[in-house]
Amino acid sequence: MDAIRRFIIEGLDIRGAVVRLGPAWQALQARRDYAAPERDLLGELAAVTALIGSNLKQPGRITFQLQGHGPVRMLVMDCDEQLRLRGLAKTDGLVVPAPVPQLLGDGRLVLNLQTNAAAHPYQSHVPIEGETLAEMFEHYLAQSEQTPTRLWLAADAHHACGLFLQKLPDADARDADGWNRIQHLAATVRASELTLPAETLLARLFPEETLRLFAPQAVTYHCPRDEEKVLNMLRTLGREEVAEMLEEHDEIVIQDDICNHEYRYDKEVLGLLFPTPSQLLH
Repeated sequence: MDAIRRFIIEGLDIRGAVVRLGPAWQALQARRDYAAPERDLLGELAAVTALIGSNLKQPGRITFQLQGHGPVRMLVMDCDEQLRLRGLAKTDGLVVPAPVPQLLGDGRLVLNLQTNAAAHPYQSHVPIEGETLAEMFEHYLAQSEQTPTRLWLAADAHHACGLFLQKLPDADARDADGWNRIQHLAATVRASELTLPAETLLARLFPEETLRLFAPQAVTYHCPRDEEKVLNMLRTLGREEVAEMLEEHDEIVIQDDICNHEYRYDKEVLGLLFPTPSQLLH
């Protein structure tokens, strides 16, 4: 179920992909208590991030962040080259159903791309433009890739799905009306149909076209606890500062927002972080 299926429409020089997330999306939102509007926006962001992340050619991580001044003030989703997702939404108070521009408010879409081969991440910022999350990413892709692209996204408590289409350079030469025709056919898709298997969905949308469908690429939710990373962070503070924190609060509580993990340490952590010579001998 949690997979991306790429396809090519033969003879038209148009490519596409279908993403369907079920268990991975449910795991990502577990224990979050999101209101439906923010949950569904985050699910659509998960779907489109997986689609774009599947284009990573080398080990790394792509992160999208939508920052605005509406009730949903931040959406974050990232994906690595193994299509492992993680993300979260942050809100200001109660979120009620409203058009997407009102939920997000005036803001920007930020891309951060960090590959193992690059010393510094690549970043880009574009204004949030569009009536839906799909339109916002169409605008982003038009600016970043200079290639006509269409997206259809849908999400609820159980699924996060999407359909991606992109016009390649020789499309007009092969069929002057091909891109226009395929867009109009795809625009008939209903949100409920995006949950169908890729073979069924594509046959229903493009019954007269010849498609080449590629093997599925698995997508997972991956956000394990990382105790060593947290302990290393505390070590950088130094023994004195950690001791002062414990003296003041009796324990140190660290919240990992994106993975929704909580780490708690009492005074015994001092010996673990900063062992004395006698402790080291044992």
